[in-house]
Amino acid sequence: MLNKTLKVEGMTCDHCVSAVEGSVGSLKGVDKVKVDLNQNTVDVVFHEDQVSEDQIKEAIDDQGYDVVSS
Repeated sequence: MLNKTLKVEGMTCDHCVSAVEGSVGSLKGVDKVKVDLNQNTVDVVFHEDQVSEDQIKEAIDDQGYDVVSS
């Protein structure tokens, strides 16, 4: 299992939190996802043999937010 913190721009409200946590959380292999609006981060715990970091980044991007670093 891998724990990754991604820096994400564009998240400003509870709707943003719900969108990102729902999208990433629905991916097979993701155990936990937590958005921190104050730090502009998304913490993800996932099984790297079931889902890739790129797939997680794509799920965030699909919600309209930009992953700037990991």
